[in-house]
Amino acid sequence: MGNIRARWALGLLGMTLALHLTGCWDQVEIENRALVLGLAIDEAPPDTAKLEPVVSHQKNEPLPKKMLRVTAQIAVPGRVPLGPSTGGAGSGGDGESPVWVVQVYGHSLDEALNNLQQQIADPRYLIHLRVIVISKGIAREGLDELNDYLRRNPEVRRRTWLLVSESEAAELMKVAPPLERVPTLYLQAMVEKSIMMGKFPANYIGEFWVEESNWGQDGYLPYIAIQGKENVLIKGLAYFSGGRLAGTGTAVDIGAYMAVKGYNPGGYSALIRVPDLGYAMIKITERHAKTDVRIVDGKPQVNLKIHVEGILDEHFDSGRNVSSETDIDVIEEAFEHNATKLIQKFCKQTQRHRSDIFGFGEYVRAYHPGFWKSNIRQKSDWEQMYADIPISIKLAISIRRTGLKTN
Repeated sequence: MGNIRARWALGLLGMTLALHLTGCWDQVEIENRALVLGLAIDEAPPDTAKLEPVVSHQKNEPLPKKMLRVTAQIAVPGRVPLGPSTGGAGSGGDGESPVWVVQVYGHSLDEALNNLQQQIADPRYLIHLRVIVISKGIAREGLDELNDYLRRNPEVRRRTWLLVSESEAAELMKVAPPLERVPTLYLQAMVEKSIMMGKFPANYIGEFWVEESNWGQDGYLPYIAIQGKENVLIKGLAYFSGGRLAGTGTAVDIGAYMAVKGYNPGGYSALIRVPDLGYAMIKITERHAKTDVRIVDGKPQVNLKIHVEGILDEHFDSGRNVSSETDIDVIEEAFEHNATKLIQKFCKQTQRHRSDIFGFGEYVRAYHPGFWKSNIRQKSDWEQMYADIPISIKLAISIRRTGLKTN
């Protein structure tokens, strides 16, 4: 009896071990994967349909006239550098490009990626997708269809960057800056290092989707442009209304937005003219903001209290030195006046375009739910109301450091 039990136990143990040895049955070596690092999406004229291969539909079948041109940047196995560069800019160690740029057409992003798969031997994967660049034309048409596909795709990470390009998005897939041999990784590093330096909020594609889903808030994205042949500039931010691109702000407007939201660390510098003291460059080191929303005469009213801290980086074009507390007070007063005007101007600009990127509507929804339920039936209702609400701003600065002084 004991021998039978022992045999049964050994048999069960053998079956259990066999099940644990099947973990790699469906493995795909990384060298046999087409890893897409970046995507650029542009508009394409309807006549480009003749360039599309017959992959997902029959020839001469009635299809939408809308066409997309998708440019993919695919990592070449063995050429993506892991250490210091030994070749030229934008090259692998042997002077060859570490990425393969492929351009395809389609009536939707999914169809274009299917056409892409037809042109490459290895199965494509989006698990290492880092940057998606879209043109202004695509952004103006609306991102609902694009977001729908990306949100349902489990390979797309929520920390992927979605950027709006001033020019054709495909050009960004060809830029080869000397600081980075993989263009997509340079774009990613450029935006993420801007976050570390306090020059842009951490607004990944996942954050953008949350903002667009909120009824009391609209989304925004980095707005970039190509400078020269190898430089990429964060030109400002692109803000949306009703799911479509509503307008763009400048780089200075990014600082205004971050001041309203109280985002840290501070990183922007402001050049201002100071009466009787020439010009001063002030670098912001820290931001604090408080938003108070009240219902006055049946309409929301926003009151902003902003306090920033900074240092006096530079003082020039003046016949005398900054040598007293009175001079510091004059510089602080000049900064407060200029910064308040800047923030007011940017707030009014977003109101004209009905784009509440600040999320003031979420304050109304949270603190005045009765008013919200009575007046807001859909997101467009708040966007219309946001255009007319009064916004008051009280801004103060404390200059903590002025540097060396001449006695």
